[in-house]
Amino acid sequence: MLVKELSLNGFRNYDSVTARFADGVNVICGQNAQGKTNLIEAVYYLASGRSLRPASDKDLINFDRESACIQANIISCGREQMLEAKLTRGRRREFFANGVKLKNASELTGRLTAVQFNPDDLNIIKEGAAIRRKLMDNCISQLRPGYLAALTEFNRLYDHKTRVLRDNHKKPSLLELLDDFDLRLAQQSAKLIYYRSAFAIGLSRRAAEIHKSFSDGTETMTIRYKTVGDMSVEGKKPEDILPGLLKHQLEQRQAELRTGLCLSGAHKDDLEIEINSVPARKFASQGQARTASISIKLAERDMHFDNRGEYPLMLLDDVLSELDSKRRGYILGKITRGQVLITCCDEKITLNTSKSVEVLRVENGKLRDF
Repeated sequence: MLVKELSLNGFRNYDSVTARFADGVNVICGQNAQGKTNLIEAVYYLASGRSLRPASDKDLINFDRESACIQANIISCGREQMLEAKLTRGRRREFFANGVKLKNASELTGRLTAVQFNPDDLNIIKEGAAIRRKLMDNCISQLRPGYLAALTEFNRLYDHKTRVLRDNHKKPSLLELLDDFDLRLAQQSAKLIYYRSAFAIGLSRRAAEIHKSFSDGTETMTIRYKTVGDMSVEGKKPEDILPGLLKHQLEQRQAELRTGLCLSGAHKDDLEIEINSVPARKFASQGQARTASISIKLAERDMHFDNRGEYPLMLLDDVLSELDSKRRGYILGKITRGQVLITCCDEKITLNTSKSVEVLRVENGKLRDF
């Protein structure tokens, strides 16, 4: 999986730029707020149809422009392809593959895969459940064609139901819609839970192997998927998960009407992580939490390889500067295969890698030669 060339037009702070990447390690360097992360974000957007930062599509368009375009020449499964995303203010985004318009972002699945790792990901262990759901969503969206569509529909229904719960006191007729939204929300939740449960099993196995090696065999990490009502969902199909979700919804109905909050659904999911049989979120040291977070991200990369037989792009966004030499060295030692894009402030960063290294300097939305 390689990105050979990336062209941006009106994307973020880039007017017009073309970046060419080497097959191995590519270091994107420059001072803060120059556009390093924007290059990483553009690649990730073509891989997942999602920004790697909290942002709407209109936020991705340069302030002085009405539209933006991302194009990439890639090699995937031994085949050259051209991927393109067009963003226009006031219009729906458009995706193209080899010049053919795709129906939606879910049709990007599998064409370009990438694992991104930024400093926020070092908080996977200690932060709230939202960051771990985001981890699942970002990875599964690239691995399973139906997941992104189900997630998009779930979020739409969740927003509608939340408005019904919030506004029904002013407009009681809204309650007539609640049963329908409950059913459809539960159906989409069942699909998400099915995918997430299977993902968690693979992630736990892979991350445990890496973490054991990383900790020199002194620690054991386990990951368990948790959904509403502590339902047992492992190995169950969506149609088998649905009855339990409907039952949980019914149990939460009065509390939802009282609080105006949606209390049942896949938006409550989490990954429970333990180190040596102790809850990591509460009791892991900072060093343990970082080691576990790195293990999880490297496991995510391995799961892409298991799925496709080739490594995804590894996007390291200013993460190496946050780590000590041991953890930095472990990451670089584990990504000796596949293409890597690394952003940092100093091109002289010691990479400790035998792979060929290409350096690109970014200044104010432009690529500069040395």
